[in-house]
Amino acid sequence: MKNGWKKMLTVLFSTTLILAACGDDGEKVPASSSKKYKIGVTQIVEHPSLNAAYDGFKKALEDAGIDAEYDVQIAQGDNTANTTIATNLVSANVDLIFANSTPSAQAAASATTEIPIIFTSVTDAVGAELVDSMESPGGNVTGTIDAHPDAITDTMKFLKDQLGAKNVGMVFNSGEQNSRAQVDAVKEMLKDMDMTVVEASVATSADVKQAAESLIGKVDSMYIITDNTVVSALESVISVANDNKIPMMVGEFDSVKRGGLAAYGFEYYDIGYEAGQMAVKILKGESKPADLPVQVPQKLKLIMNKDTASTLGLDIKDEWKAEFSE
Repeated sequence: MKNGWKKMLTVLFSTTLILAACGDDGEKVPASSSKKYKIGVTQIVEHPSLNAAYDGFKKALEDAGIDAEYDVQIAQGDNTANTTIATNLVSANVDLIFANSTPSAQAAASATTEIPIIFTSVTDAVGAELVDSMESPGGNVTGTIDAHPDAITDTMKFLKDQLGAKNVGMVFNSGEQNSRAQVDAVKEMLKDMDMTVVEASVATSADVKQAAESLIGKVDSMYIITDNTVVSALESVISVANDNKIPMMVGEFDSVKRGGLAAYGFEYYDIGYEAGQMAVKILKGESKPADLPVQVPQKLKLIMNKDTASTLGLDIKDEWKAEFSE
């Protein structure tokens, strides 16, 4: 009889432990912090801004105590490779995909509707059909965008009011939705500013210098947006602009450090970190992508390159309240 009671107590104790590992409705609770997560990383091309975003993403997971193994794959600007990368990450059954750029996010979203996808370095998440809306993404995709609502407006006002520009040259990859959206936004804005955009389209980074040279004699300023193809070959545009004394505004701070005149922008590390914080909530089971609104950059400031300003013979005014790249 005593042995019978001992057996019954053992069964009851074991049952209690099993139930403790479940929620009230019997569902499995989120994995403990001791779990090692597999994160798939897809990036369209390698350049400082995207690399900084990835660094910020990893740091956010590290700060949250997430133990992660990263499978990093870079398409080097090849859309075919970009699609293959997304397919491979889905086949590897990763816990979450970090998509760093618009093309990377689009390929990942086409490859899976099940695995959570967190993007960054995306300009127009709705236009790229990644989310239903900024406030309510829906589906398995959300993230942080690299477009502050005032960045383009402030840039165009600076070119016109401070530098007297009228014709703005823009070199971009027309096949990249992120870039097309920015160029169209600039063109729409300039309708009311007595300014025009002169476009120079490229397909690969090898086309960038020739495209920049085609603008000479047609423009009095340039604006290089956050186009992955062009930014990966930025030095060739900088040399053309500086040799011809054309002030060139850029879309992000790393491009200022590399020689662009100035940018109204934010740190890509920061939007990567913010994307990482969103990933943490998903991995811990606190939220789903559909419930996490897409975030915009939190800070906007003017950064200038003193050496480039000197090359152009431009005096920096105190009223600009500019900070300077290191």
